[in-house]
Amino acid sequence: MSSEKGNVSRTRRQRYQNARAFRNDKYDTSARRKKINAKLHDGVCQHCKGILEWRVKFSKYKLLSKPKKCVKCLQKTVKDPYHIICRPCAGKLELCAKCGKEEEIVIPIDKEQDRTESVTAKNSQERSGLEDELDFDTNFSSTDNDEDSDVLEERFKSMNFEWTDI
Repeated sequence: MSSEKGNVSRTRRQRYQNARAFRNDKYDTSARRKKINAKLHDGVCQHCKGILEWRVKFSKYKLLSKPKKCVKCLQKTVKDPYHIICRPCAGKLELCAKCGKEEEIVIPIDKEQDRTESVTAKNSQERSGLEDELDFDTNFSSTDNDEDSDVLEERFKSMNFEWTDI
């Protein structure tokens, strides 16, 4: 038998071979699956990046329901699944956020992205697509102020809108 202890030589080839590769989005076309497939694994070493990509490829990657505790700062700030160190600690100490080793980081953590993620996480429940409905291509040149349209557009985007039922 091939499963016999110590038997490392194989005399025949694999009996059953798949005709097509596995696709994780063939039957699961949900928004969660699309979000998982589009996720960028940054702040981890090459080995951990390969593990996380394998999990995504074969539908084994599960999102966290609530933040986990960081092993460095002991705060509940770990928001990425399978990570043990939060993004700020991993960036500051230059450690792999998944295994905690001082390996070479393949894609470094973007610190500006952390700030925008925290702001958008707070306001994500308040907003539910209002920005998509609004058109930002309006002509702002008729304003009396000396501010250009980019400054006005940024101010408008930063405003918080709340939905009310009528």
